Amino acid sequence: MLTLLSMFYYICLRRRSRSGTRGEALTSRRAVESGQRAVLPVSVEVEQYAKEVLDFSSHYGSENSMSYTMWNLAGVPNVYPSSGDFTQTAVFRSYGTWWEKCASAPPPFRRTPKGFYSQDYIELGFEEPVYPTAVEVLETYYPGAIVQILACSHNPFSQSPPTDVRWEVLWSGDPTKVLTPQARQFSPNIKHISFPTNLLRLEVNSSLLDYYTELDAVILRGVKERPMLALYKMPVIDISDLNGKHQRTGNGYFDKLPYELIQLILSHLTLPDLCRLAQSCKLLYQHCCDPLQYTQLSLQPYWARLSDASLGHLQSRCTLLQRLNLSWTGNRGALTQSGFSSFMKACGLSLVCLELSCCHFLNEACLEVISQTCPGLQELNLSSCDRLHPQAFIHISKLTRLRRLVLYRTKIEQTAILSILTFCIELKHLNLGSCVRIEDYDVVASMMAARCRSLCSLDLWRCRNLTDRGLAELVSGCRMLEELDLGWCPTLQSSTGCFQHLARSLPRLHKLFLTANRTVCDSDIEELAASCPSLQHLDILGTRLVSPASLKKLLQSCPQLHLLDVSFCSQIDMRVVQELCGLFPNVAIKKSFTQ
Repeated sequence: MLTLLSMFYYICLRRRSRSGTRGEALTSRRAVESGQRAVLPVSVEVEQYAKEVLDFSSHYGSENSMSYTMWNLAGVPNVYPSSGDFTQTAVFRSYGTWWEKCASAPPPFRRTPKGFYSQDYIELGFEEPVYPTAVEVLETYYPGAIVQILACSHNPFSQSPPTDVRWEVLWSGDPTKVLTPQARQFSPNIKHISFPTNLLRLEVNSSLLDYYTELDAVILRGVKERPMLALYKMPVIDISDLNGKHQRTGNGYFDKLPYELIQLILSHLTLPDLCRLAQSCKLLYQHCCDPLQYTQLSLQPYWARLSDASLGHLQSRCTLLQRLNLSWTGNRGALTQSGFSSFMKACGLSLVCLELSCCHFLNEACLEVISQTCPGLQELNLSSCDRLHPQAFIHISKLTRLRRLVLYRTKIEQTAILSILTFCIELKHLNLGSCVRIEDYDVVASMMAARCRSLCSLDLWRCRNLTDRGLAELVSGCRMLEELDLGWCPTLQSSTGCFQHLARSLPRLHKLFLTANRTVCDSDIEELAASCPSLQHLDILGTRLVSPASLKKLLQSCPQLHLLDVSFCSQIDMRVVQELCGLFPNVAIKKSFTQ
């Protein structure tokens, strides 16, 4: 015999089943009677691989090839079930915590929710919208980075403009470190959602990993007909919540506390909690709306819900705003030029830091507004804003107090970067990684040497036309450099003496990436050992001319060295790595493999 509660659900299901088949209704009844949480109606499951990579925050690869790029995540597997380091996989730009400890890393934002771990993301479009029943990620090297999987209600291949875009978390978890770097199929238990989707987003955190994570393919499984949960979890109501005995009408002694102490207490709340608390009473409304609570504001964790209305609601509270993080926000129409410009005009006067990574709503008018309303701006991050028109970047040259500028994966051209270097002479940190539209990096390097002598860090990752002449001018003029990334710069040749000249010119060097430069040799390593005693990070992946003897000399001469990547160095095998690790246990020596 059914219980009274089960009978109530049975009647509800009978009503909902009238539009379905008799078989579906019978299945619904069986689910209720057996007390199971079933998904109904039963439909044929569709399995599909990603059709297209729609957006991503970073990748290890080049903009002009397929090696190690996010685009490898579209289609069927290229590598799986094999394990190892393969160029046909998708690889994010970084891993571990070493990059957070570099001089070029900005300080973290206050009020960032403890459960927000995401550092990178990728969005994938699939052919057919389905109600997801499973998501499978084929990880081929150092798995464990995925911390969140989301589904979107918008069809990315629809010709109609998106309206009421909704994101739903299918699964989330803490950052993990899998014990083995071997390949695996990651298929977490996902929750059921009320809309069909053909747009998934994977968010990752690689901070616990010992090397780059590599992904090969993503499978979306689902049904075309809407499932219905047979049983819903009833909310538990404590009877004491309805009892008036414990209700209090006053503020107790809370309003007797000094104003500054209440402000300090509230400073530990996240932004949503602060907004909710403001609705509780007049006293806390006053404190929660105090502009001193909003000198730093990170809206990145709330990218899926942020809109023009959200910015409008915060506008009156942010008159003293100094640091603002809008990274990942506003895409697919959630933010408009008008809403962003209105907020910046009201709140940009005191800004010193503005993070706008992957903000695809930005256009030239937005950058013009920034240049007009943020006269004291010192840090600007436009990383992966790859849809900004090249001419938009000329407005950055008006921000003459800039000290940190990130233009990774943007379409900035030579005229704009030369203008920026001419006027922004206080620059200390500059990232031009994967800026493929700059025609002559030798000219750019010469301008840096002449105008930006205070540079501490410079990222020229994958600049394809810097020669020994440009590098010589750069290191001769920018002797304050502590970080220099020349990874995948194929036009630099050790035979010209450029790397030895670099080592002699930059005694303060902490980080040097010479990734994939096959010509780096023993004499270069020995010069680094002799001239750069403060070296902490060195990447010589792919070098064929470096011997174990020169590496020993380097490790003996650089006691602060704690990251050394010798992957694919033909003279450095695993036996040598194990020997070096035994002699220098404080150094993380990286050696990737394929099998």
